[in-house]
Amino acid sequence: MSDIVLRTIDLTKRYASRLAVDHLNIEVRRGDIFGFLGPNGAGKSTAIRMILHLVFPTEGDVEIFGASLAKARHRALDKVGAVVEKPAFYGHLSALRNLEILGGLQKPVTRKRIMENLERVGLADRAGDPVKTYSHGMNQRLGLALILLNDPQLVILDEPTTGLDPQGMKEVRELILELSRERGVTVFLSSHLLYEVELIATQMAIIHQGRLRVEGSVRELLKKGPSSVLLKTDRPDEALHFLGTQEVYRSASIHSDGIHVELDQEKIPELNRQMVGAGFNVNALVPRRTLETYFLNLIEGREA
Repeated sequence: MSDIVLRTIDLTKRYASRLAVDHLNIEVRRGDIFGFLGPNGAGKSTAIRMILHLVFPTEGDVEIFGASLAKARHRALDKVGAVVEKPAFYGHLSALRNLEILGGLQKPVTRKRIMENLERVGLADRAGDPVKTYSHGMNQRLGLALILLNDPQLVILDEPTTGLDPQGMKEVRELILELSRERGVTVFLSSHLLYEVELIATQMAIIHQGRLRVEGSVRELLKKGPSSVLLKTDRPDEALHFLGTQEVYRSASIHSDGIHVELDQEKIPELNRQMVGAGFNVNALVPRRTLETYFLNLIEGREA
């Protein structure tokens, strides 16, 4: 059995003279939490809609569990669950009744199973309330409960934490991690909240102006290239002057929390040795390269 769960093959969408998605080629492997990132207008939502067969591609194809979307749509999407934008429910019906109706469209589901999923997304105590009384964030969580009823092996989430408070975001993060680690579900996650993605994603792709800019392991990509390091030492003013004499450091500046030094992450041990060798007490060296930093550098052309 192939380890590749989702593959796009030169996936392209053109609207008149504008290329919304330009020959996109990505691979998502079994068990990944795959972050699909890009600025507004980059083509993320268009790509997701083509993957779910909600929008027809101008060129290219999508393979899901080895099945071509163009040739075998039902087989390709059979094991997929997705929440795209705001899920649509019957507002006058309760969450429980909505899941009984919508969840039973593919196969019968028991009330016990429905309540288990409502509990999992934190809505069990509101199961009997009309969905029209739900907030946007609660609708998002109800959408998650719905797609989990049929045990999908691939879950596609487009901005799943939109409208959620910090506690709700944490609950969704934990649910995604549970799906991946305990159930072996592959998660394809689009979000503009880079901090959220950084906390849970194992792999990522960044697209810009419809084109793939980078794809790979989140951990490995963040190890490479320029980084900011927080340096805490006993004599910050003297340390700053010392750093200015070393050509290896791009820049260094004093802030309220310490000295911020720009350098490649692999050079952090050398920075520590130099500081100690020069007689400074190093109280802390904290790498500060984040997914947000990497993302902005890439989009703005400062990242290779």
